Amino acid sequence: MSAVEIVSFGYLHDAPPAAHLTIDLRHHFRDPHVSPELRYMTADDEPVRTAVLGTHGITDLVDATATAVAAFASGPSAGTITVADGCAGGRHRAPTFARALAEQLTAAGHSVTVSHRDLSKAVVQR
Repeated sequence: MSAVEIVSFGYLHDAPPAAHLTIDLRHHFRDPHVSPELRYMTADDEPVRTAVLGTHGITDLVDATATAVAAFASGPSAGTITVADGCAGGRHRAPTFARALAEQLTAAGHSVTVSHRDLSKAVVQR
């Protein structure tokens, strides 16, 4: 199968990285940042992952993105397929989504690398 690179990021830190697919999680999925008990946590913390993955529609989007990656992989061109997924700060939704997508793609036989551009950056006060 194909090699896939997944990059999570926060739109409030910098422009999205170059990618074949860019998934914007900002407007359709509730931001854990609005919950004071989750604000300073990250996708490394189970309560954040539970909140994000429990959001209606998020697993459907993971499935749809995996299907899109498979479509790219079935094309005639070789090379790594890059998926960028972003939320506001890059600490909650985007890295959780990236990990869920990586898990699904790995199970489907793809070679996957994941990086989190903004996961360790400070919380954006807004």
